[in-house]
Amino acid sequence: MSIYNKLKNKETKIAVIGLGYVGLPIALEFAKTMKVVGFDINQKRVDMMRNNIDPSEELDATAFENCDILFTADLEDLKDVTFYIVAVPTPIDGHNLPDLTPLIGASKTVAKVLKKGDYVVFESTVYPGCTEEDCIPILEKKSGLKFKTDFKVGYSPERINPGDTTHTLTNVIKVVSGCCDESLEEIAKVYEEVVKVGVHRAASIKVAEAAKIIENTQRDLNIALVNELSIIFNKMGINTYDVLEAAGTKWNFLKFFPGLVGGHCIGVDPYYLTYKAKELGYHAQIINAGRFVNDSMGGYVAKQTVKKIIAAGKNISEAKVLVMGATFKEDVSDIRNSKVADVVKEFTSFGVHVEVIDPHASSEHLKHEYGFGLVDKVANDYDAVFIAVNHVEYSNLNEDYFKSITSENPVIVDIKGIYRGKINEMTYWSL
Repeated sequence: MSIYNKLKNKETKIAVIGLGYVGLPIALEFAKTMKVVGFDINQKRVDMMRNNIDPSEELDATAFENCDILFTADLEDLKDVTFYIVAVPTPIDGHNLPDLTPLIGASKTVAKVLKKGDYVVFESTVYPGCTEEDCIPILEKKSGLKFKTDFKVGYSPERINPGDTTHTLTNVIKVVSGCCDESLEEIAKVYEEVVKVGVHRAASIKVAEAAKIIENTQRDLNIALVNELSIIFNKMGINTYDVLEAAGTKWNFLKFFPGLVGGHCIGVDPYYLTYKAKELGYHAQIINAGRFVNDSMGGYVAKQTVKKIIAAGKNISEAKVLVMGATFKEDVSDIRNSKVADVVKEFTSFGVHVEVIDPHASSEHLKHEYGFGLVDKVANDYDAVFIAVNHVEYSNLNEDYFKSITSENPVIVDIKGIYRGKINEMTYWSL
């Protein structure tokens, strides 16, 4: 009997290794029709999930209902699993180089319980070749089993978009790949069980890895172009959003917008591709240039704000600025690689007193990650208000509100242009 049929008949189990933004939704979706073991090394997170709480604050309690799933941090619970899905993060280090520590650790964990006939599918975003060059050798060495002969491997890149309730796991086509024709079909059938719109069978594992890495690299480059245009347009004295609105009337114009590019995908994945390219003897000029532009935006917008505060006749070393929003994107709690931290750091370097608010972020997590927390109460004497993230909670604020929290002759900086045309009596600037 095929591994798909065994899973479908609940004669064996799927394990999802890593239960973060990617792993937990996958585990719960499979658990609606199959037996699942959700494994995470963080016992505190496991305890939360056992109580129907998503530590990432993406899913509500109803998502856990009617799911045949065991949440665990105990390796013993993986010994009767035959289909493993690895969904751990793949961050970069302080030098913008790939940090495979979580992925290597997860591979070692799986290898300890791997048996003949088992399948391992990696979902973590990596450079092309990583699965076969870095992960599979660990599986072989630690398990004593032989790749393809004793166990099969596939790669199916995640396409989870944090905070997006429209493009979910079940209604976005899933790219799948396998180490041979048989494994490709088995893996495809397993994923087709939960992805209702179907799967795309990639030509190879490396092709599937490359497909994922260029999805975010393409977005990064397009945003970098618009960010660079915003710098040029600012020198011309015209608003980028006005320009994009006009250009967007053409049917084939690509609608990308300027802003801070952080998070664990767009701000990270291109570095995996440039790392591999360099290893192969090629310097990826365009991709690196795009990364430079986007990584520089936090400092750029902070400097522009400082200039406007000074132009308002204020002593910058005595200035007080409110930063609204600290997460890497709107309406999520995720602060990983948030470029708002760059803005705060730049303000601080000028001696500015900075206070930060965010309805979604954890003050404790921000303090641990970036060295600053959130204030409990908004004051009424800010020299500038810097709206960094367009959370829905900020969408209906008006000019009277900003007047109530600012001092005389304040500056309003609106990175995403959500108050364009609504601020008329105060100094207003957006990208």
